[in-house]
Amino acid sequence: MPLFCLALAGYLAGLLCASALGHPSLVLLLGMSAAALAWLSGVSPGAGRSAGTLCLLATLAGVVVGSIPLSAPAHCRSAGAADRHAVARCANAAGAEESTLERAREAASRRIDLRFGPDAPMVRALVVGDMSAIDTAERDLYARAGLVHMLSVSGLHVGIVAMALALLASVCRLPLLVGRVLAVATVALYVAAIGAPPPAVRAAVMIGAVLVCRSAQRPTSPWSVLALGAVAPLFSPAVALDLGYQLSVAGTAALVAGAALARRVVPATIGSVGRGLCTGIIISVVATLVTAPLVALTFGRVALLGPISNLLADPIMGLLQPLLFLALMLPAGAVAGVATDAAHALLSGFHGIASHAAAVPFAAPVLMPSWIAAACAAAAAVALMVACCAERPAAFAIVSAAGFAGLLVLPLVPRIGAVPELHLIDVGQGDAIALSTSRGRWIVMDAGRAWRGGDAGARTVAPYLARRGGEVAVFIISHPHDDHVGGAASLLRAMRPGLVIDPGYVGLAASYRATLAAAGVAHVPWERVRPGRRLQVDDVVLEFLAPDSAWASGLHDANLASTMVMATLGGSRVLLTGDAEAPEEQWVLGQRTEALRAEVLKVAHHGSRTSTTSAFLNAVHPRLALISVGAANVYGHPDAEVLDRLRDDTIPVLRTDQMGSIVLRFRGQVIEVRTATGRWTLNRSRRGVP
Repeated sequence: MPLFCLALAGYLAGLLCASALGHPSLVLLLGMSAAALAWLSGVSPGAGRSAGTLCLLATLAGVVVGSIPLSAPAHCRSAGAADRHAVARCANAAGAEESTLERAREAASRRIDLRFGPDAPMVRALVVGDMSAIDTAERDLYARAGLVHMLSVSGLHVGIVAMALALLASVCRLPLLVGRVLAVATVALYVAAIGAPPPAVRAAVMIGAVLVCRSAQRPTSPWSVLALGAVAPLFSPAVALDLGYQLSVAGTAALVAGAALARRVVPATIGSVGRGLCTGIIISVVATLVTAPLVALTFGRVALLGPISNLLADPIMGLLQPLLFLALMLPAGAVAGVATDAAHALLSGFHGIASHAAAVPFAAPVLMPSWIAAACAAAAAVALMVACCAERPAAFAIVSAAGFAGLLVLPLVPRIGAVPELHLIDVGQGDAIALSTSRGRWIVMDAGRAWRGGDAGARTVAPYLARRGGEVAVFIISHPHDDHVGGAASLLRAMRPGLVIDPGYVGLAASYRATLAAAGVAHVPWERVRPGRRLQVDDVVLEFLAPDSAWASGLHDANLASTMVMATLGGSRVLLTGDAEAPEEQWVLGQRTEALRAEVLKVAHHGSRTSTTSAFLNAVHPRLALISVGAANVYGHPDAEVLDRLRDDTIPVLRTDQMGSIVLRFRGQVIEVRTATGRWTLNRSRRGVP
């Protein structure tokens, strides 16, 4: 494996360590892993030491570059963690929204919308990498079919366009060099015209490198070409966190490794058709396995039919991409119209393959790996690719099998020595609260908001819980508003809780109806909140305080019928309030004032002035206040009057817009606080700043 490719692997590892994981202790581990990979690649001992040193230096360089703060506009941060890939793209575009490339991408998107109508969201994903208009259900369907990587511009269409141009030059009997120059120039113009998405840049650089080397009659290594193309978009570290870029690089690496394996194992005696079919199957299997960790970590599924669906969809994509190129690059007219109509037919065929593959029972089991399990699977994917290319693949094959086994087994391992925890998950302007028992089971209240093309349940809450392991025992709906139940249906489909508890206030939001439908499909038991009801899950005890059915029957605002529940964890009491407002607070005060005393208060309605009255705050008398809120939100939450009220009572306030996700660990008289900005402890018996 060329040194340049190994150096790129180290650099990417450093970027991901600094930008995504943010854990300095992993730097040495990643560097050592890269050095080991270099040594295991079959180079001589001396060269192995040089390669290891190069990888370590590249890893450290990636850490340094990835640690540089990204300047993102306020609207990017206000999205919260609901879509990490959208945040990465937003940060990548910070300060350049009026740039030439951004204007080119917007112009291409407008042209796509105009020419493709209902199919425009799919075409925008395939051409400019904009998946925002594809709704969650559609994306989940392609994930179950094993074709989700094709929804993001993968660079494949750039290669297909280049091949089509080379074929056209050959048909026109142009000199070979002239045809190659025209192909490179046209591809460069095309990539610029669609806004230069990172996967397309990678593919264009790879194509240019191959054609230049062939024209100069120089030998090329596919791994070196891949490394050159992969490093080209990394002028911005945020690109390394983009799912489209990750799938593009992983898929291309799998293609190279799968082709190398096919050349070794497919006999030459079976004929060209059989050889091509066997090669396609091998490459599809390798690509499915290599991209499985990314797909499982992002979408919570592993598509077992991926190799077959990819084999069927690849010819359609091979015809579709040149047609999309023609439809976009040609002015409106008969030829562009024919290309557009043909593209519609192929898109229907592509969707049909996905629908049939996704409909097969047990074809895509739910798999939400923890970080450790995902890391094992990533190591397995690397070992698989090395095994495909190595002369002695046995050891690498064993490592690969063990890693993929870890992906399946580790989520089932119970937690040992844990304590109860509260996780206030950063979902932007919304709520998502998870209580963890000492046995690792979860009680979840709300699942954040929904937006066009996605929701916080699928993008943030389910992956957050899955990476930490454990099943969801209970899911509680605070009230049927989109910023609280927008991601609930996705969470129910992914995690299948044992029980759903609902305040019983009938909401009209589509996300609330989808939540009830998802609970019905999954056969999850449902019950309404009953004040005074106590529920124990391991060592966490819940006592429901509101709403009462008689109280809620005459209400016209769902906020006033919010679920209020007192949770007892490790001897500490935590009051969860949903979006309860002053009238509901007053009702609860009139019922059981003594039951409201708690060490921790989740401030209602994101800190709105309609909630957290002085009388209610005096009754709760908390040591710590938590506010889930999006940065620079249009509502002005949290309200200054509420913050002043908390400050006057010397109650420390932790906010997700300032600290990200907040974790409280309950150890007897001590509450440990962990946020992105630091760690400290709070004594239950003393009030004031921790």
